Amino acid sequence: MKQMLTAKNPPRLMIVITIILGAVIFDSCQKNITSNASSGPQRAQIFLTDHMTPIFDSVFIDIQKLEVKVEDDSTSNGGWITLAINPGVYNILRFRNGLDTLFATGTLPNGNLRKLRLTLGTNNRVMKNGQSTVLKIHDDDRQVVANLDNSNFEIAGGQVFFWIDFDAARSIQVDNSGSGNNNGFRLKPHIKIFTKSKSGRIEGRVLPQAADALVMAIMGTDTTMAIPDDDDGEFKIVGLNAGSYKVFVDGQNGYQDTTINNVQVIMGEHTNLPTIHLHQ
Repeated sequence: MKQMLTAKNPPRLMIVITIILGAVIFDSCQKNITSNASSGPQRAQIFLTDHMTPIFDSVFIDIQKLEVKVEDDSTSNGGWITLAINPGVYNILRFRNGLDTLFATGTLPNGNLRKLRLTLGTNNRVMKNGQSTVLKIHDDDRQVVANLDNSNFEIAGGQVFFWIDFDAARSIQVDNSGSGNNNGFRLKPHIKIFTKSKSGRIEGRVLPQAADALVMAIMGTDTTMAIPDDDDGEFKIVGLNAGSYKVFVDGQNGYQDTTINNVQVIMGEHTNLPTIHLHQ
């Protein structure tokens, strides 16, 4: 029987893979965003980014294919458009706190988007303390599909963009199929689509770095995590639904935890917290 990875309360494992379809630069004129439906060709550029996890030192995900389904498209394959990527294994923990890399490009025949399909290979693994462990994946789990609608994608300047949140707290599971203590991990991908102007963001700084802190934004049963940067303690938690959050800062190495209640997240805005100082 499989079980979810757990750690201290609240949950601590949250890997976020974000794939952005959008302009290389889109400036402060977001108010000029056009309708999400367009009959003309739409250019797509895809970026890959991630939030760090404290459970593993590296997480390698084998990404083989990215497709977008366009409604009423005359192409073959049922309207699925394959976007050009460099297929292979990506160490997603290289990208966090807003860092990203150009991942794929393509052109969509129109902006009537309905679904996204991500296809994974079998060469998935995690690293901890120099030890590599395979992430097993069933053939039925190698494709993950998410809906696209007006709430989670946008078109601006003839370009399509949105984010894909790859939730490792639900995606990486303990595999109990081994004998004795030879249990490993299994990958069963779960993703969420969001876009910047229709979601919110919490950012701030946690000091000192010696606290090795984890930051969690919690609303109801939803928990999203970030790890402050090693150099300056800054963190960013993106793709949040609007609402009131509890921000829990989990201190390590003898530093006390702290909680900030009633942190308001507003759609399309950044919520900036004052510097958080942890004490022993």
